[in-house]
Amino acid sequence: MSQTVFCRKYQKELEALPFPPLPGKKGQEIQASVSKQAWEEWQALQTRLINEKHLNMLDPQSREYLMEQMERFLDNQETDQAEGYVPPEE
Repeated sequence: MSQTVFCRKYQKELEALPFPPLPGKKGQEIQASVSKQAWEEWQALQTRLINEKHLNMLDPQSREYLMEQMERFLDNQETDQAEGYVPPEE
């Protein structure tokens, strides 16, 4: 049976991440408070932001921007979206 975590984004118990997604203390905090589902959704948004905004991950400002967007996403605050992105219809 998989582990669960009380997800800060969805405010309910969901499947936990199997390992910290980032190194160090921040990764441990995320593993303890973010569900696998929320993290996968963040990764999809992160990929769109990197691609559409042409972010350079070697640039400290780009990494800082993504960390800010990640915190906003996980805290259910408004985040930037890739220009022209249209979510798929369900």
